Amino acid sequence: MALSIRRRAAHPGPSGPGVVGPARVDRRTKNLTKRLHAGDVAVIDHADLDKVSADALVTARPAAVVNASASTTGRYPNLGPQILVDAGIPVLDAAGSAVLTIEDGRPVRLDGPQLWCGDELVATGTVLDAELVAQQMHEARAGLAVQIEAFATNTMEYIRKERDLLLDGIGIPPITTELDGRHALIVVRGYHYREDLDTLRPYIREYRPVLIGVDGGADAIIEAGHRPDLIVGDMDSVSDAALSCGAEIVVHAYRDGRAPGLARVEALGLTPVVFPAAGTSEDVAMLLADDAGAELIVAVGTHVTLVEFLDKGRDGQASTFLTRLRVGGKLVDAKGVSRLYRARIPGRLLATMLLVGLLAFVAALASTPAGQVWLQVLAARWDDLWTAVVGIFT
Repeated sequence: MALSIRRRAAHPGPSGPGVVGPARVDRRTKNLTKRLHAGDVAVIDHADLDKVSADALVTARPAAVVNASASTTGRYPNLGPQILVDAGIPVLDAAGSAVLTIEDGRPVRLDGPQLWCGDELVATGTVLDAELVAQQMHEARAGLAVQIEAFATNTMEYIRKERDLLLDGIGIPPITTELDGRHALIVVRGYHYREDLDTLRPYIREYRPVLIGVDGGADAIIEAGHRPDLIVGDMDSVSDAALSCGAEIVVHAYRDGRAPGLARVEALGLTPVVFPAAGTSEDVAMLLADDAGAELIVAVGTHVTLVEFLDKGRDGQASTFLTRLRVGGKLVDAKGVSRLYRARIPGRLLATMLLVGLLAFVAALASTPAGQVWLQVLAARWDDLWTAVVGIFT
């Protein structure tokens, strides 16, 4: 049950037991997490809360999360609710649309299944705990068969729309970033991207791959201490600072040519490449790298398992599945690289280390009387050897 809110000129602070904090309200979780701070109460409207959104919420450390929709609808076993519960964040689920009318920044209080503004009961919902989430996941697994059928249908539809692009590369625009014969590292701000980027530091330092950020993945590259060479996406989650870092920009447009992010890029005085294509920006980045001749494509934060594809919550994820098939053996997941790769010691560095060790050994010998005698004998033997070699040639 959800109750409407009567607006007041003053906002009395909530009193009583429970979790208290200023409400931060947004229907789009991705937008909310950009301005969410520790101690805030996140108010969202996110059916089937996915793992990436849940990770972003946990990173912001809110006091609680209030979801107007059901965090798990039963379509498939989505990963988000378990992440919030494991992080110890109170979650009020299926609270109703009235919570979205709360004035942003207004103090609220979460007391069990009830959400209060001052002395007004705003809504009631269901408090998620580990037992309830486990039960919901068990029931949702029964819906996987239906989702797999829908996924297959979407896959066939994408093949029909983008047959020329997938099979022959027709429609891929030329770019100036040099990728031929090089490694390409594609970063999506998705699953475990921070950990993967940190693990790949030695690989990045040695191979110097072309760094490709997919939308907010460009900011992830910068946060890791690198600079993206290429930014691909519809430009809805990348910062102006990242767009202005000097990287080449490819705006992902709809198949009919509409590109909502184009105006934003041009407003910064930049001239991007426009790539009209169905599917996701992740697909566009992989197709660009493959068409430009990348020798190896390493993917960070992208989707790998079936549940991860479904967890994205978009029909277009079938395109990512097909794009991975099209790229083929060039594509390696970041975790595979981090497990197989071992940093190599350059030969010049190894020679320098040996020389320094030898000099240290000689210095140690020269500091003792016995060592000085041994060095004198060694010098005499070297002089005899040198005299013999010179005698042979003269």
